[in-house]
Amino acid sequence: MMKKILKNNNLKGWLYLLPAILFLGVFMVYPLIDVFIYSFEEGYNFASQTYQGVGLYNYSYVLHDPYFLQAVKNTFILVIITVPLSTGIALLISVGLSSVEKLRNLFQTIYFLPYVTNTLAVGLVFMILFKKTAYSDGLINLIIGWFGGSTVDFIDGPYWAKMFVLCFYTVWVVLPFKILILTSALSSVNQQYYNAAKVDGTSKFRTFMRITLPMISPMIFYLVITGFIGAFKAYSDVVALFGTDLNAAEMNTIVGYVYDMLYGDSGGYPSYASAAAIILFAIVLTITCINLLISKKNVHY
Repeated sequence: MMKKILKNNNLKGWLYLLPAILFLGVFMVYPLIDVFIYSFEEGYNFASQTYQGVGLYNYSYVLHDPYFLQAVKNTFILVIITVPLSTGIALLISVGLSSVEKLRNLFQTIYFLPYVTNTLAVGLVFMILFKKTAYSDGLINLIIGWFGGSTVDFIDGPYWAKMFVLCFYTVWVVLPFKILILTSALSSVNQQYYNAAKVDGTSKFRTFMRITLPMISPMIFYLVITGFIGAFKAYSDVVALFGTDLNAAEMNTIVGYVYDMLYGDSGGYPSYASAAAIILFAIVLTITCINLLISKKNVHY
């Protein structure tokens, strides 16, 4: 009798999961398999659905393409700078918000506003702030001039200036979500630990390192993982800042390279785009696995 009940419950569980399984299979698993197959089909023609052969030429072409190598360089710089920096700043702001009781909700709302704003619109605002034109040097250059510095063309100028704007913009955009998550995590820490630390006369810094960080480490790990994935998928933000011709601006990303191979000026090469997408998938998967291994020692559940 009990076995029959368990079987019925299992059947009901699978029926409840069936819509989600079908949705994931059609829109995630099948496209991934399809892209994997395309990446090995050499000279694939989308119109006639034909290809010349099967092999690793698409991967070889992509890995030797200067535009792809530039996109990989830009993406890794963006990831390495913005993920740790944004997480650290968000943690400091969240700790500060947790210590302010009366105006906490107001500040949380203010910090969260950029998250509900369209990223393209924000990117255009940043471009106006930093762009140097024939009529104006931009607000940022105006501020630099007040301190005796020389003007810099952040949008059409040197590579380091454009990368600075992109990193600054990315950090600013992702901060609200991270602040929200970390503020919630800090509020959920059991106050008994802090009371015990006060009784023992533990300093605030030691309390933060020994109590706060370990208790919220799962949320920090979650933000690092999602931050890595989000930074590797960067594209629309870069377009908003530097326009659609990212190869000419030397500011393309891996996702931008995939899009260009499909629809851009160099478009019409789905096999190359698929190979680049699989390479991106392998990079993200590898970094995620490394983070999972590190988390086993440093994350306290």
